[in-house]
Amino acid sequence: MLDSRNLFWGKRKYLFGLIILSFISVICAALSMTGSDDFDIARREVLLRMVGHELLLQSGDHTSRVLPVKKIAENEYQINFEHELTFQPDSLVNTTQRLLAKNPLARDYIVNVLNCGKSDIAYGYAISKNKKDNIIACRGRVQPRACYIINIKFKPTGINIVKSGYLLGGLPFLAFVGFVFLRSVKQRKSLPGGQYTDVLTLGAVLFDANNRKLMINGKTIELTGTETRLLRIFALSPNETIARSRLQKEIWEDEGVIVGRSLDMFISKLRKKLEPDPNIGIVVMRGKGYKLEIKS
Repeated sequence: MLDSRNLFWGKRKYLFGLIILSFISVICAALSMTGSDDFDIARREVLLRMVGHELLLQSGDHTSRVLPVKKIAENEYQINFEHELTFQPDSLVNTTQRLLAKNPLARDYIVNVLNCGKSDIAYGYAISKNKKDNIIACRGRVQPRACYIINIKFKPTGINIVKSGYLLGGLPFLAFVGFVFLRSVKQRKSLPGGQYTDVLTLGAVLFDANNRKLMINGKTIELTGTETRLLRIFALSPNETIARSRLQKEIWEDEGVIVGRSLDMFISKLRKKLEPDPNIGIVVMRGKGYKLEIKS
């Protein structure tokens, strides 16, 4: 019975470990995609500067600068200019489509041309990888010279959505697996009322702490709750001297009263119950404590 329980418990531990390692591997695989994403994002920002550069050239401005591209939110950018300019909607649409087509993360986006200082939208359109979903209006009209800001918002890519899903979905999953694992460990160690789920082998004796029993040579011997707790302390440290003070503290301190003679009484009772096996017994270590001695 002991071997079968240990085998089952061992398999369960390895199963939990395998599940956790597998899930961590999937998350790491998702995170490993970051390298290519970072390169494409950096490339996209360069292309946005190119959009601003070509708008200035189309406006007849060959000397003023395109100011640093601002990232105002995840997947949202603004192109600012040093001086005022004018633009044709057709040229702006064609320029963004031509340049941003070179970036795999820029398939769907919305462009809004804002008036500086007012945040009014002077012109706007939406581009989709499905051309039939494009929204482009007011083509063929030249916009007056003014201070403009080009705001471009990109639709999050599927790879980022999947990656976020792995991370966000992985946290509760790992928490659940950890909860189940820790709970199973706790249940294995103890039950309410001071009971334990261990079955320990002491030489030829089987000690079933959960059911408060000893099995010696096919004979079952009942134990009291205190005898069970006391024997379990010995069983976890066989052939080692255990101080008398430790035994008293662990067995009786929670009850608020420690009686010296009580320990001697329960030691005596345990000795009698272990007598059927001559190779196991509790011996007194004078001035030190007691020892569960198991002869090999």
